[in-house]
Amino acid sequence: MNNKMMAVLFASGNENKFNDLTIHRTTTSMPFGGRYRLIDFSLSSFVNSGVTRIGIITRNNYSSLMDHIRMGRDWDLNRKNSGIAVFPPFVLNTSKEVYKGKIEALYTILDFIEKAPEDYVIISNGNVAANIDYGKVLENHISSGADLTILCHEAQCVNSSKRVIVAKNEKGTVTDMYSVEVPSSDYKMVSLSIYVVAKEIIMKWIDQAYARGLVDFETDILFKLVPEGKLNAYEIMDYAAIIDDVKTYYAESMRLLDISIREQLFGGARKIFTKVKDSVPTMYGDKALVKNSLIADGCTINGIVENSILFRNVKVAEGAIIKNCIIMEDGVIMDGSQLSYVIADKKVSVKENRELKGFSTYPIVVVKNKTV
Repeated sequence: MNNKMMAVLFASGNENKFNDLTIHRTTTSMPFGGRYRLIDFSLSSFVNSGVTRIGIITRNNYSSLMDHIRMGRDWDLNRKNSGIAVFPPFVLNTSKEVYKGKIEALYTILDFIEKAPEDYVIISNGNVAANIDYGKVLENHISSGADLTILCHEAQCVNSSKRVIVAKNEKGTVTDMYSVEVPSSDYKMVSLSIYVVAKEIIMKWIDQAYARGLVDFETDILFKLVPEGKLNAYEIMDYAAIIDDVKTYYAESMRLLDISIREQLFGGARKIFTKVKDSVPTMYGDKALVKNSLIADGCTINGIVENSILFRNVKVAEGAIIKNCIIMEDGVIMDGSQLSYVIADKKVSVKENRELKGFSTYPIVVVKNKTV
């Protein structure tokens, strides 16, 4: 075996839990961290680990994703013999139905997986923000002797979205797996829905499961394999986050204001790449006051910004006050307006003397292109 990896990335998931933020985009193209999209973290981790053959399975609203990744040039993926392959969301070439689950989606691209020269496959959701060394993951997977390795991290299940909890022994062998949707403040070992598996094994599993009409990859395949002791758990010790609703999007964005978190995500040798945009530096007026915030390039700030994240080309007028907010690209906050716990999508304009206040667990979302 050549110990090389390819990757299959799911571009969509839980769009219905993002409210207005995913009307025009997939989960993976959600802006995150001031200048990035969620997909940047997956693509960068792949490329930094030598994974250059990547299949992206789409579902809906993926035009913004296509515009962002283009031909993969910004990740050095515009190659002749590998690079990015984007697959439409239909079950079969002659069908107009969207795939029902991961098993069905993977079955439609078995030909892509089979023809690839790599011996291992990374199967990943695209809504994970992390900086992962897949070379180390593969080494651990091979040494474990397992059929499949699940990437996990210790976290609280504080929202109502589905989480897969993993229990493992001292050798890393998975001893139990189950789903939860009830919020809890307890720390548990949570699956990131990222898997490393030999190509021959995953092809056999998917072919057999599809023939039996099974749909859910975790419930219908992985859960049933736990008793065999052939699943391995690999814990990500650095920062990792699953972004799958407004609450987790806001909370994980705010965590980036912690320098130790930023160092784990951006500070190492494995860089996070994104679509390059040539913007001028941010300009700060004489009366600008900025505290504990992430400010992208191209902004013009004349007001007060505290504990907030501003994307490219945001304009904050004199007299405007922004606290605990996320203002996406090309936002305009006019004189006298006060914003607190607000997520403003791209090209949102807030007129003079407006006041918008949400709460940390329930931020106000202002839809793209909206004028308030």
